[in-house]
Amino acid sequence: MWGRQNEIKTGVLRRSAGAGAFAPACPEAAPAGARVLAVASGKGGVGKSNLTVNLGLALAALEQRVIILDADLGLANVEVLLGVTPPVNLFDCLYRGRDIHDALVPAPGGVRFISGGSGFLELANLDQQRRSQLVASLAQLDGEADFLLIDTGAGISKNVLAFLAAAGEVIVVITPEPTSLTDGYALIKVLSRFRSHREVLLAVSRAAGGAEARETARRVEAAAGRFLDIGVRYLGAIYEDRAVNRAVRAQRPFMLAEPRSRPARAVADMAGQLLTGRREEAAVRRPGINGFFSRLARAFG
Repeated sequence: MWGRQNEIKTGVLRRSAGAGAFAPACPEAAPAGARVLAVASGKGGVGKSNLTVNLGLALAALEQRVIILDADLGLANVEVLLGVTPPVNLFDCLYRGRDIHDALVPAPGGVRFISGGSGFLELANLDQQRRSQLVASLAQLDGEADFLLIDTGAGISKNVLAFLAAAGEVIVVITPEPTSLTDGYALIKVLSRFRSHREVLLAVSRAAGGAEARETARRVEAAAGRFLDIGVRYLGAIYEDRAVNRAVRAQRPFMLAEPRSRPARAVADMAGQLLTGRREEAAVRRPGINGFFSRLARAFG
């Protein structure tokens, strides 16, 4: 495992250095509070969960402490992609007396994840005391992660929007398909109305190549710049590749199964971008895990 992680880390460092100055991330030097990134999409089936899992692994290879939160209610995409079945989920912590650390499941590649199960749906039904107890419990994780990546559901339901509004940063995943572009833009439009973020990050999935990915991103950026009061920044693309399908079937993320593949290199580039050049601005927007769950509980209340 360590050989693969070193291979990923070396690749990210090399590509980041080629793109500009790279300051290796150091957890001890990072500002207090984890960076909380919610990964969302306007429609399902665009590769959102795949990006979340593999981005987490790329960040972990760069010595970042990563927790992935599966908040796609009713589904279990994260655990399927990681090939790990969690013995405890958030519902067990809410109603069966399990400690939050019991729900923090280690996975290959150095990441950990929490399965939300139906637990987040129960937040709306908790009284203030129970909700405060839950937030206090989850706050224990604040010093244990540099990144909290949240795999949200697709679309613009109330639950999804609550996660996005509470997160410090949002990545919107789209494909070049017209329906995905339309739905992705609609999601960004809603976020603009919330005024919860000055900027969203855009990731293009299933593009045929760099030109198609950049043109897809340019169209969204141009529309947002003309009609919306929110910035859109292109983070990168995962190109159409058989390595993705092979990894899904094997229940082993492509960052681990095929770290030299085109999708793995692309995600490594995204991880490098998240750790370079914008550290000061990111620090301002770090709510920490405690702050994130506090805002989320209020949103569900």
